[in-house]
Order: sequence, then structure tokens, then C-alpha cells
Amino acid sequence: MERHKGKSLLDFPKNYIVIDIETTGLDTSIDSIIEIGAIKVVNNSVESTFSSLVKPPALEFDPEFDDCDFLFNSTGQKYYYIDSYITNLTHITNEMLDSAPEPQSVLKEFLDFISNDILVGHNVNFDINFLYDSILKYFNRELHNDFVDTLRLSRRLHKDLTHHRLADMANYYQIDVPEAHRSLADCVTTNELFHRLQDSMIEKYGSSENFTESIKNQYSGIDINSITTTNTDFNQFHPLYQKVCCFTGKLENMPRKDAMQLVVDLGGIVANSVTKKTNYLILGNNDYCTQIKDGKSNKQKKAEKLKLSGQDIEVISENTFYEMLNFEA
Repeated sequence: MERHKGKSLLDFPKNYIVIDIETTGLDTSIDSIIEIGAIKVVNNSVESTFSSLVKPPALEFDPEFDDCDFLFNSTGQKYYYIDSYITNLTHITNEMLDSAPEPQSVLKEFLDFISNDILVGHNVNFDINFLYDSILKYFNRELHNDFVDTLRLSRRLHKDLTHHRLADMANYYQIDVPEAHRSLADCVTTNELFHRLQDSMIEKYGSSENFTESIKNQYSGIDINSITTTNTDFNQFHPLYQKVCCFTGKLENMPRKDAMQLVVDLGGIVANSVTKKTNYLILGNNDYCTQIKDGKSNKQKKAEKLKLSGQDIEVISENTFYEMLNFEA
């Protein structure tokens, strides 16, 4: 399923909502949310909190999980919500979930709590994907809040560290962890980590503007004249042959220079800017820039304007680009 989520930001806003969820497993298609926690932060100070268990669908007895704390229905049949692994991890029991409120009720309160604020979390795409799917299921609406991932910030600011899990970063910064793997407690840890990361960013870059600019500079200034090929036998039917390609944003699966090399190896032409000669603009992720409006870079806006004027130019996703690379005549 394609999700139309908000923008991923590499930034340090003063007003935001820290979120964390606990689930029955890792797969959004079969697993469910069992707890939601959130902290509302205004001008870098905690204003209020939200915390609730969520009642997931009940499961019938499974001998594979005969060590969990089963419940019994009115006819004496066993049922459960979570297995012993989740209980041991979170200390949430089946009895606790049996009396928890239904998802619709909790999600409605949660949506009211977060409003349109920026969301902050550690590996927050996991949380947002579960929330997005649940909100879509119960309310037929999408979750469009922009978000900041402290995991990504950690990887940017501490490239020397081997692991960047919440526990790893809490240990690195010597943050007291109140109760791991409970939603509100993890929100408290994440919020403290967010502040520590901001301190590290200021110490290293001086300001958030310098930080985002340093990231943006990683994806610009490539000397396209240095990208050449030894290939002489090109497939003239390949869709990129003799086509001018330009990139915007960060590619998720390879460095931009490597992608440019693949284009040139196929007989294509690469450029650093969109012009009337451009045939394809390949969209990466614009999360390095917090100032982009409408989720579109200047290159994309120019490409769309040129297309409306009748130019032979297409704006394509990174995935479409990879599909074109694998074209076989």
C-alpha cells in the first residue's frame, strides 16, 4: 500500500509531539497497536502527555503460545491478545488489554491530541506506518503530519557509532531510561535524546541552518564532466539512451553520483540542473531541506512548468528510475 505521509524533516523544531507505540508484532498487515504514548512539547518544554492501552483483536488458542497468560470466554474457551514474548518485553498482559479501550476511541483522542503538529520519534516510520494504517482503517483519513526521526538524526550526528537504537543512544548520552518498551516511558527517553542531539548539532555545526546546509551540500556540486563511460555498444532502444537526466533530493538506494554513472553507461546524459533539454527529472527524498514548500524542490517546480509549456520532460520517482534501468528491449 502506498502511504501519503507527511515530510520527513532533518530539523529541530521547538513545538512538536513525541510519539511511541507498542504493537503485537512488526508487520502492519497482520499486527496491531496495543499502546500509544505521546508528549506535547511547546517551546521546548513539556506541556501535556497522552497515554493509553489499545485493545487489539482477540486470538483463539494456539498450542504454540501455550505459555502466555490466556483468558477464558463465557463458554470456557481460551483466547489471548499477545504472546509471552510481547508480555515479557513490554510488561503488558492479556488481562490489561482485555479491559483496554477500543482502537477507534483511542485513535480519536490521539488525533485530537496531535492536531497538525510535527511528530518526533525514534525509528518513527515504524510508528507512523502503524498509526497511518489504523487511522485509515477506522476513519478513512490519512495521517499527513510531518515528522522528525531521532534515529536518522543520530546516524547523521554520530557516524562513528556502530548502533543507534534508542537504548544505544540513551547509553551514549547517559540518559536515565524509566521503563523501556512502554510507550510513554520511551517518549520521555526520546524527548531527552532529541534535546541531546540538538546540543550535539549546535556544538558541531553552530546552528540548524548550517546543519541542513551541510547535508544539502552532500547532494550538490557533482562534477558531471568527470562521469564518463568506456561503453561503446549502447542499446539504442533503451529509454535512457541519449536522454538528459537530472536528479533532485537524496536517493534512498545509492549515491547520486553512482546513479548518474549508470545513466551514462546506458548512453544517457546527466545534468545538475533542469533546462529545456532535460528529459527526465528523478525525484529523491527532499528531507534534507526543511524549507521546501508543498514538498517540491525548485527543480521539480521548474520541470512541471516546462512540461505544462509542452516540453518533452517527465518527473519520475526513484523506483520508476530503477525500473527503467532494468529495461530490456
